[in-house]
Amino acid sequence: MKMETEIKQLVAENWEIFLNDLAKVIRIPSVQGVPEEDCPFGGEPKAAVLKALDIAKSYGFETKLVNDAIGYAQFGESRADQKYFGIIGHLDVVPANEPSWDSPPFDLSQRDGVLYARGILDNKGPIMSCLFGLKLIKDLGIQPKIPIRVLFGSNEETGSQDIPLYLEKEVPPMFGFTPDCKYPVVYGERGIVNLAIKTSIVDKALDRLGDFQGQMSRSVVPSELSVTFDGQQITALGKSSPSNAPEMGINSITKLARELRDILPSGELQTYFSWLDDYLSDEHYGEKLGIGYSDAASGKLILTPVLIKKTDQHEVCLELAIRYPISVTEDRIIAKIKENLPQNAQVSVTRSLKGTNFPKDNAYVTLLSVIYGKVTGLDATPVTTTGATYARYMPNTVAFGPSFPGQKGIAHKENEYFIEDDLKTNLIIYALAIYELCLSDSYQP
Repeated sequence: MKMETEIKQLVAENWEIFLNDLAKVIRIPSVQGVPEEDCPFGGEPKAAVLKALDIAKSYGFETKLVNDAIGYAQFGESRADQKYFGIIGHLDVVPANEPSWDSPPFDLSQRDGVLYARGILDNKGPIMSCLFGLKLIKDLGIQPKIPIRVLFGSNEETGSQDIPLYLEKEVPPMFGFTPDCKYPVVYGERGIVNLAIKTSIVDKALDRLGDFQGQMSRSVVPSELSVTFDGQQITALGKSSPSNAPEMGINSITKLARELRDILPSGELQTYFSWLDDYLSDEHYGEKLGIGYSDAASGKLILTPVLIKKTDQHEVCLELAIRYPISVTEDRIIAKIKENLPQNAQVSVTRSLKGTNFPKDNAYVTLLSVIYGKVTGLDATPVTTTGATYARYMPNTVAFGPSFPGQKGIAHKENEYFIEDDLKTNLIIYALAIYELCLSDSYQP
């Protein structure tokens, strides 16, 4: 309890210093760019990593850039057995092209107790708070028995290809967490599969349909989409939300399908958009496709149409993003969907991530859970998530924070925000976790 009080005081005294350093990293528009010889994911993500390492050096930490992909700051001397604890977050961000930002997305803005910026929540704010928590523990004169590394990734948003590059040169942590999900400790992540459904339209009606126009991404519910038919433009306006929270948005793909089914002449194309509307409009949990699976550990399957386009083979290609419970298999899902496809349709897998299921009774899961419960007074029972984090790729890793229960659908949108008091609480939780890890001298699986 004494350490918690001391850390809270240090956070209050050093808050403006932390925000000033965080703003330096926020300022870099670290969206994936064109690969270069020494910048595998473009110049800006690497620049953000280098800036974080510069800040870490100013705090007195040893730093290293690994394969131009991930940098780390280490507290404590390296060991012959190479053991260390890891805290891994990412500094790359999704684009900030939305026109309705109320402040420049790459400037850290404060309004009425809320911080706004691209990356403030996902994930610059949380991982930089971990670095600052490491600094506070170091400044208290505490020394870790096992080294602690804060790792800064540069490719989480577009595939986590930075993790294999790191593991080419370094061993994984003996235990670690990523502050890129939610509280309490996340011990399991649902499986993810993206399916492309290609439907042939052979009656020439597709020649009269233009190309689909709009911003579409596998990570979000599309908010605006338009297409022409016989030169007439049809537009559907929706509402963006993360693809793992489709119920919070309005999907412009299904909305456009409903518009098209009402104006298209009878035929294969009209039948196709009728199928799309019937089976997918507001069907966030897949019941009409026969995949409405759920379990007690992870809840309901989540289904989101994320992409639609014409192909050169007189087809319409629709991509579905599916996040499924840890008790269900990908093969079972695909088999059921095949029973409910439109005519002349084929399905293929475009992305596949198996779920994770870390032992809930692991000693360090318990440690993090206890810290979270003491600081917040909230239920600390470990949970699962629909999200995908570095924990899928980095061995011995769980997700831990930064969002509190009830906070959902904030990242990947305009005016991305973090309530300032919540970010302070995160910093306190992470600093206490680092303090407890400093005292640990063994790994208890």
